[in-house]
Amino acid sequence: MSAAALAPVPRVMLTHGFAEPTIEVRDLDALERFYTDLFELKVLAREDDRVWLAAGERARLGLWLPGEKEFGDEGGRHVHYAFSAPPGGVDQLVARLQDAGHDFRGPVEHDGGDRSLYVEDPEGNIVEVWDFFERGEGRRVGADALASDDVAPPDASS
Repeated sequence: MSAAALAPVPRVMLTHGFAEPTIEVRDLDALERFYTDLFELKVLAREDDRVWLAAGERARLGLWLPGEKEFGDEGGRHVHYAFSAPPGGVDQLVARLQDAGHDFRGPVEHDGGDRSLYVEDPEGNIVEVWDFFERGEGRRVGADALASDDVAPPDASS
């Protein structure tokens, strides 16, 4: 095979997903209890101004008090985030929330058969728990199933 006839190199993602989103909190203890008691996240580390929680096998969630951290980071107020639920996870969380008397909305079933559950944490952040990657198209295709029609697919030859 000549150099001019090399097979195209497939495109690869340079990341595997989120490793550590953080949210800014006012009450570390209350938020730690919320995420460990209801979501069963495991505490990885506690520092004076932050708590790190395991959020799946390859990610952690940071709960940060306001103020500058290393490298100029300051956390940030929550916009939106969703946990990916394992098989049966949405239903298990519904039962836990009901047992705890904690309000929630859902499960909301989406067009593809996947479901979301919405719960407010003690500081007003709306947290979604979504089983998209366990049901329907998300299970078969992964994140590409979320691409909109107006985004051109990558050129396989580049």
